[in-house]
Amino acid sequence: MIIQVDAVPFFEAMADEMNEHPERFQVLGEADMVAALVMHRPDGSAFVVEIVFEALRCEGVQAVGVEEARLADFRMEGLLDAWQTMFDDIRTHGAATGRQTINSLVLVGDAIRLRGDDPMGVDKFSRFNQTLQEYLDGAARVAVAVAS
Repeated sequence: MIIQVDAVPFFEAMADEMNEHPERFQVLGEADMVAALVMHRPDGSAFVVEIVFEALRCEGVQAVGVEEARLADFRMEGLLDAWQTMFDDIRTHGAATGRQTINSLVLVGDAIRLRGDDPMGVDKFSRFNQTLQEYLDGAARVAVAVAS
C-alpha cells in the first residue's frame, strides 16, 4: 500500500509501527509532547498533522489547521519538498542520516524550522526529539509515496 507523505494515514501507520514496537522507544525513556508538523504545499495550502506522545506510545494523530498547530507544544514548519527529502532519506537508509535528521534540520533552520509560542513547549523538542526521530524513522517500515 502506498501512502502519501502529506496525509493522515501515513502518520497513523507510523503510530501503529511505534505502538507495535515499544522496545525501540524504551531506551529513549517516556515522552510527553504534542508536536505539529506543518508541510507547505507548492499551491500555497498546508498539510498540518498533530501527533500526541504519551509514555512509550503515540496516542493520537490528527489533521489540524495552521492556527490549531500553534496550540501544540512545538511545531516544525517547512516546504513539502523538504519533508519529502527527509522521508526519502529515511526510506533509503532505514533512518534519517546526516543533515536529514530533525535535529540537524531545525538547527540549520533553512528547510524546516522549529517554532513555538511557549518556551517550555519548545523545550520538549530538545528533550524528546530522539523519540520523535524514531517515530519518523518508522517511515522506513511503512509505504511512502511522493505527494501529488
